[in-house]
Amino acid sequence: MAAIPVTRFRSGALCRQLLLTLAILVFSCDACKKVTLHVPSKLDAEKFVGRVNLKECFESANLVHSSDPDFQILEDGSVYTTNAVLLSSEKRNFTISLSNTENWKEKKILVLLEHQTKVQQQRHSKEKVLRRAKRRWAPIPCSMVENSLGPFPLFLQQVQSDTAQNYTIYYSIRGPGVDREPMNLFYVERDSGNLYCTRPVDREQYDSFELVAFATTPDGYNPEFPLPLVIKVEDENDNYPVFTETTYIFTVAEGSRVGSTVGQVCATDKDEPDTLHTRLKYSILQQLPASPTLFAMHPTTGVITTTSSQLDRELIDKYQLKIKVQDMDGQYFGLQTTAICIINIEDVNDNLPTFTRTSYVTSVKENTVDVEILRVSIEDKDLINTANWRANYTILKGNENGNFKIVTDPKTNEGVLCVVKPLNYEERQRVTLQIGVVNEAPYSKDFSSKVAMSTATVIVNVEDQDEGPECSPPVQTVRIKENAPVKTKIDGYKAYDPETKSSNGIRYKKINDPKGWVTVDENTGSITTFRSLDREAESIKNGIYNVTILASDKDGRTCTGTLGIILEDVNDNGPLILRQTVIICKTVMTSPEIVAFDPDDATNGPPFSFSLESVSDSDIERMWRLTKLNDTAARLFYQNDPPFGSYTVPVRVTDKYGLSHVTPLNVIVCDCVTEADCAYRVDPRTGGSAQLKLGKWAILAILLGIALLFCILFTLVCGATGAKKPKPIPDDLAQQNLIVSNTEAPGDDKVCSVNGFTTHAVGSSSQGMCGTMGSGMKTGGQETIEMVRGGQQTLESCPGVGHHHTLELCKGGGQHTLDFCRGGHVEVDNSRCTLSEWHNFTQPRLGEESIRGHTLIKN
Repeated sequence: MAAIPVTRFRSGALCRQLLLTLAILVFSCDACKKVTLHVPSKLDAEKFVGRVNLKECFESANLVHSSDPDFQILEDGSVYTTNAVLLSSEKRNFTISLSNTENWKEKKILVLLEHQTKVQQQRHSKEKVLRRAKRRWAPIPCSMVENSLGPFPLFLQQVQSDTAQNYTIYYSIRGPGVDREPMNLFYVERDSGNLYCTRPVDREQYDSFELVAFATTPDGYNPEFPLPLVIKVEDENDNYPVFTETTYIFTVAEGSRVGSTVGQVCATDKDEPDTLHTRLKYSILQQLPASPTLFAMHPTTGVITTTSSQLDRELIDKYQLKIKVQDMDGQYFGLQTTAICIINIEDVNDNLPTFTRTSYVTSVKENTVDVEILRVSIEDKDLINTANWRANYTILKGNENGNFKIVTDPKTNEGVLCVVKPLNYEERQRVTLQIGVVNEAPYSKDFSSKVAMSTATVIVNVEDQDEGPECSPPVQTVRIKENAPVKTKIDGYKAYDPETKSSNGIRYKKINDPKGWVTVDENTGSITTFRSLDREAESIKNGIYNVTILASDKDGRTCTGTLGIILEDVNDNGPLILRQTVIICKTVMTSPEIVAFDPDDATNGPPFSFSLESVSDSDIERMWRLTKLNDTAARLFYQNDPPFGSYTVPVRVTDKYGLSHVTPLNVIVCDCVTEADCAYRVDPRTGGSAQLKLGKWAILAILLGIALLFCILFTLVCGATGAKKPKPIPDDLAQQNLIVSNTEAPGDDKVCSVNGFTTHAVGSSSQGMCGTMGSGMKTGGQETIEMVRGGQQTLESCPGVGHHHTLELCKGGGQHTLDFCRGGHVEVDNSRCTLSEWHNFTQPRLGEESIRGHTLIKN
């Protein structure tokens, strides 16, 4: 019953606290009175709108924020636009947030923008409301002429408020020209409101001034809203139009059509845009050369165009124009400026290159090559060293054999005719060429290609000269059988005199005979075999033996030719087996393929027949057999399970004409999977003993075995060296005895020696080394006994073979440790426990498999 009033008291206190918090929040977020500003329907960016009294609402505010991004609030309460604003309705409002970041108080002012003017004003000090039917306090249009001559100060207008009938009103202004640059340009008389300008103004620097006028009472009361006052500076034509460049340079191609654009000039005027002061008109005052008139200028855009298509660079390559620009739309009283315009006439390929002569005659000796025989020149009126002037020559007719070529000399633009292939007087004594010339650039006028090319005729006379022997054709062939007897004579290489077409008087000499098989007759060129010919010789390719012959006349002039001796094949070689060592992997029962090759021609070669060559006192046919695969190959199989080793198997291969050859095959029977696993090596000293190499898999197995052995040894060494040394034995060890028995009753006493002791456990017994005592590792098992009697006793099994038991007794801060795995290491102190105490504590906690036969006797 006593708890009920306490609960009611706590509930009432909580309600009062909540009401107080709510009152504080309401007070801190209280909204101030609404402010109405009368504005026009359109507001430009960065324009003054009005002023709001922020101190009246929240004097300690240090943060001002507008909810409308189009309006900016200054610290004195001035409202400016940040962007251009168009009021689509009669009213628009936004909120000014005033906050104090120290106590987190916040107040808001609602600002209402209206088109219409409301007549509502508070009384200055006595809460009296003034009501008027009309007011004169409104923006008054005002302007001044730039560069005015005064007199200064120059009266502009009077600012006056109707509230002056009831109050003493002081007038003031702010803004650019007053308290901002340009400083002190305007001022207003405090009592009369007369607005004055103190000095001339340049409209090109300041085109208008936006001032704010204020009407205040002597004690600081504002009976009127701030008045935006715009002073416009009226422009006068005081700036000359100026061309963007003093000299314009344009280029137009010669022969351009009428109305082609040459270029455009441009001028600027700093006076007020979109007035007569900036309305410009362009014109051409003079052209040099004056006649004929070839250019016109658009009066408004300043674009220069051609008025004639008779522009010819070859006549006049440059024109100069004097141009004018004038404001006031070109009226005579407008300001004007002139400039120079240079027009360069660009060259086009409107002139064909022409030969200076229509025909040329030249001569050249026969058998000469890479010589210049003629230079031809042309005329071209186009611009020198341009693509319109540079010439390209070509041979149109007469060079079907490719004996000539014509190129352009880049320095002189001449055509150079050269001989690139020797001429033969005996074949042609005169050559007639037709050459033509064009420019690198295509011809600009629309003519056919035949008309647009100048041509000329060149007659080349071939001069005869005494020539040496001619080796033609350069390669000649003869045939002979390869088994022809020595001193067989056949025809040789024949050269002739081109003048007489005869071989008389020509001598022959052998220059190159690779094997020295033949000799050459000096007078006739016939050859005689000097040694036996072998078509299957190593250096013979395709059965042709080449001999180089030198032919010379009586004057010592020479020529060189090649005599190809075609060796006709004779069946003089039996088929050979190129691969004479084969491997049979007995594991997978492979059979090697035997391929034969006949050095003779194919007509004397396959099909081959394969057979085993029997040897007396051998069982080759019993162990091996052959199976033919195709015309050139057979397969060898083993029979009767031969043991591993090397065997010699003679195989006879016979061609289709019965010529045969016996090849002894070295056959290796190997225990392998692939031939790469088995290699055969013959000892050169014994001539036939063979041995098998280990394959890669056998070597890998041996290496893995060695690596495993090293790992085992490394583990044993690390384990032996990582064992901890036994701790020192306490001095009172002799007073402690361990009785080991297979019963729970005390058994025979066994005194623990310094070096070690023996333990007996149920089912197992072990001696060994143990790691850190109490590590918690379990291998054979672990048993822990704790006794709380002023200390701690622990019995743990060792993680080894069997069980490892550690007995720790602590009484009165002492500790007893019995480590069965460390050779009997014992740590004791002066604490003592009797057997009865040990038995009474452990008997209820240990099962049959706990610690049996361990009894501790304290003397």
